[in-house]
Amino acid sequence: MSQGVEELDEGLPRNVSDLAERVLKLAKEHQVTLVTAESCTGGLLAAVLTDVSGYGRVFDRGFVSYSDEAKCDLLGLEREMVDDCGAVSEPVARAMARGALDRSEADLAIAITGFAGPGGDDDEEGLVHFCLARSEGDERHREKHFGAIGRDGVRIASLETALTMMLGALDEAN
Repeated sequence: MSQGVEELDEGLPRNVSDLAERVLKLAKEHQVTLVTAESCTGGLLAAVLTDVSGYGRVFDRGFVSYSDEAKCDLLGLEREMVDDCGAVSEPVARAMARGALDRSEADLAIAITGFAGPGGDDDEEGLVHFCLARSEGDERHREKHFGAIGRDGVRIASLETALTMMLGALDEAN
């Protein structure tokens, strides 16, 4: 690949860095701006997308909404929905993606919410919901069950899934 991920490259699998570069390249070619709404990944996706030089105009912003309150405050989610559905659910992932688009100038949003590590009694470790949303209204949800592969394992697997979803959407824009 071209410029490479400079700072985070040491701790990331090569395929994640390569996926990020491919996403940014296609987004630039198609003049698509990106926004992220992250919970369990804690901003890692935004960091990966901003660590590649030469694509500053492609990435608009990233929202790290780790707590339920942050999801409501930053992304405009209704507290009742979060309470009723749970923060790790399809409706919340969809609302996070839509909220990120509504609060940015981006064309394409990706939202990630999940349980990266052991949680409460009813929390499934490794369960992650993703939603990719376009400004024109199209949304795609994906649910993954990564299992008990550790916090880092779930986060890296989540990055791969999110970047792959973004790449697929950008490929379709061709």
